[in-house]
Amino acid sequence: MTASVPPPPPRRRHLRPSDLRAAAQLATQATLGVVGIAEGVHQAVRQRMGLPAGEAPERAGGLTGRIYGAIRGVAHGVGAGIDGVLHSVLPLFDDPAQVGQDSPGREAVVAAINGVLGDRLAAMGNALAQPMEWRQGERVLPTRQAERFDRALQGARPHLLLMVHGLCMNDTQWRRGGHDHTEVLSEALRATPLRLRYNSGLRIAANGRELAHQLERVLALWPLPVQGITIVGHSMGGLVARSAVHEARRAGLRWPDLLRHLVFLGTPHHGAPLERAGHGADLLLGSSPFSAPLARLGRLRSAGIVDLRYGHLRHPDEGHMDDPLPLPDGVACFGVAACLAPRRGLLAERLVGDGLVPLRSALGEHDEPARRLAFARGSLRVVYRTGHLDLLSSPLVAEQLRQWLRAAPAVSIA
Repeated sequence: MTASVPPPPPRRRHLRPSDLRAAAQLATQATLGVVGIAEGVHQAVRQRMGLPAGEAPERAGGLTGRIYGAIRGVAHGVGAGIDGVLHSVLPLFDDPAQVGQDSPGREAVVAAINGVLGDRLAAMGNALAQPMEWRQGERVLPTRQAERFDRALQGARPHLLLMVHGLCMNDTQWRRGGHDHTEVLSEALRATPLRLRYNSGLRIAANGRELAHQLERVLALWPLPVQGITIVGHSMGGLVARSAVHEARRAGLRWPDLLRHLVFLGTPHHGAPLERAGHGADLLLGSSPFSAPLARLGRLRSAGIVDLRYGHLRHPDEGHMDDPLPLPDGVACFGVAACLAPRRGLLAERLVGDGLVPLRSALGEHDEPARRLAFARGSLRVVYRTGHLDLLSSPLVAEQLRQWLRAAPAVSIA
């Protein structure tokens, strides 16, 4: 009797054929950007000589301007030609059903690219732009058709646990160092865990608005009555969650009435200093007419990263983006902040933090009383000698989350 041979592991692809077209689009945009920087520096010198500008202050005039215009035209033409050819031939080679799922490496690279350039990718219609997806394990849950959603969803319970990742990350990166908070919390809450994947380069409020409406749709598709919702956000994910609650209440959606817990892990409620450092570089480069064109390099940061400067959560159409947004009423909110230092002190709070987020920002503290977040007593925890990403694998964090959520209202299992 011959022993059964285990099936081969599923094939994973590190590259899609469509990545070639996406890379060609990015290369064209990069070329045009470099040409614009060079022309800006050139025109800054010409201006000192009294020579006129072209159709825009940073464009050169005269013969020089026509030369730069010709270079831009060639770049546009070549880029459009390559894009047209690839658009025609790639469908002949790209069959996802035959190739298999993406490799973790590709997914991580795409998530990072979206964090840095996601708004531009979306505006270009680039294939690398990440749409918002609901995932359970490695499965994408279709939220447009009830029958397909029912077939894809496994283990539906009355309590829904939603995990929202941070900047430049994706849903698979909740697992770190062999640990995944999703498993701990779903067991503590007796909940069905779902993970959100989204383009972290878009405005925080744009992602919040889309999440608000997509969660309402998921609620309508859930195969049994939902009695509770818990949302856990790491880093930017916590800001997206807060924005989603705000947007849902503005739109009169019903899911905020079912929201029981909001958990924040290293969330920069009042901003992150790395984006502020980039903004400072913009100001320094813009201080000289010769270096001002180079400030475009600093502005390559996505809208999502720029929103992190002060933790903006409101949509621009509200007209007052900088107004403080308090924690939602009627929701148990918890926050964990990390600090690389061995204990709390001025240096640890202001400069060190967890390596990316200052301690006071993660705790919702602010010098202005109107901007302070009113966490309940006992609902905040600081873990020391811990970095921003280590929050995802810390056993101390896992135990603290378990203790906080263990007291959740009992939910009957159908």
